[in-house]
Amino acid sequence: MSILKSFKKLKAEKKKIVVVTSYDYWSAKILSETEVDGILVGDCSSMVMHGFDTTLNSDVETIAMHLRAVVKGANNKFIIAALPFMANRKGLEKAMDNVEILMKAGAKAVKIEGVDGNEKLIAHLTQSGIPVVGHIGLTPSHHQALGGFKVQGKTEEEEAKIVADAIRMQELGCFSVVLEAVPSHVGAAVRDAIEIPVIGVGAGLECDGQALVLHDMLGFCTDFKPKFVRTYMYGAELIKEAVNAFASDVRTEQFPAEKECYAPAKNTAPEKKLRIAA
Repeated sequence: MSILKSFKKLKAEKKKIVVVTSYDYWSAKILSETEVDGILVGDCSSMVMHGFDTTLNSDVETIAMHLRAVVKGANNKFIIAALPFMANRKGLEKAMDNVEILMKAGAKAVKIEGVDGNEKLIAHLTQSGIPVVGHIGLTPSHHQALGGFKVQGKTEEEEAKIVADAIRMQELGCFSVVLEAVPSHVGAAVRDAIEIPVIGVGAGLECDGQALVLHDMLGFCTDFKPKFVRTYMYGAELIKEAVNAFASDVRTEQFPAEKECYAPAKNTAPEKKLRIAA
């Protein structure tokens, strides 16, 4: 069954779709053994992995680097790569070159923010057999034009525009839409307006699925927490406790213990061992 049909089937059967982010091999390896449906290698890697304040510092080469690592760890999952800032705004040929890089790096779909000005690209991609996820509502790469990272769809006019954008993305061939930072009733309205699944990121319970940044849900990002994030583990505290325990063991000569040291060869004489050690 194609991705488009399988995702539509999940929506029709009211089975929620679960997506999380990953940017490296170790986390992807863990996610490969979980019940998540998809992994997003997104441009928010510029924030959680590289320390920038926005997603604008991400580029195709960086996304591709993270993508290759994730594919090695979780090739059994449906992996989506985000087209970063300006990667789709320098003409159709350049955009297609960027998509080719990400697909050859192992992506099984690409995510594109916004529909205005992207109609030709989305149609060309879907007609070329490349699965596309749309992204509407709060689109982080457009945050400067939106006045910051603010909730969208608060007025009737904004809500109507978001619903219309979702319909256009479906008509252009997108197999799913990410809807970010909107009131819950807008999430429900978008869900009802289209046949393809709506994956919510702070868009309410009524969406067909939910997505979160792994670093946020595991408590690794301690200086920024969006309202829609639920913390399932306080990872930063656990890591600090573990590292401090290691430091304490080293300073009190509790580490390494005998079981963590290599034994000499059985036929090595004691005096030879001393000479080697010296």
